[in-house]
Amino acid sequence: MIREAEAKDVSALSNLYHQLVRSVAPDTMIDVREDRIEQIRNDPRNFLFVLEMKDRICGSAFLTLCLDPLYRYQPYALLENFVIGQLQQGKGYGTMLARYVEHFCLQADCSKIMLLSNSKRSEAHTFFEKQGFSSELKKGFVKYRSQLRHE
Repeated sequence: MIREAEAKDVSALSNLYHQLVRSVAPDTMIDVREDRIEQIRNDPRNFLFVLEMKDRICGSAFLTLCLDPLYRYQPYALLENFVIGQLQQGKGYGTMLARYVEHFCLQADCSKIMLLSNSKRSEAHTFFEKQGFSSELKKGFVKYRSQLRHE
């Protein structure tokens, strides 16, 4: 079952996010908060989905619908923090979650789904390509808060 996350999911989400960043940024301070989950849940443009199997959360995806001035009133979607627990990978859960997100974006009339993934996560990249995402059409850039100029 795929549903929107609730405050009670904070521990499971924290565990998934630790798995997500452990291999690429082990010193990252993960701090998942119940009130933030509820804030996302109440925001009409942000969606934190969890994949729950046998009463256990084994995956998550965070989706933001962004206003876009290019295509009349069509938003585009930004997909972040897409993760399937390490012990649950290879069981088709990632495909299930990706298809759910894609269907959700079609229902929201999105012009596209953009996805960011850490450059070191090559297995994830292979998965995303199998889901129809292309890394050839656009190139993503990121600048973290610690890199911003304080003038």
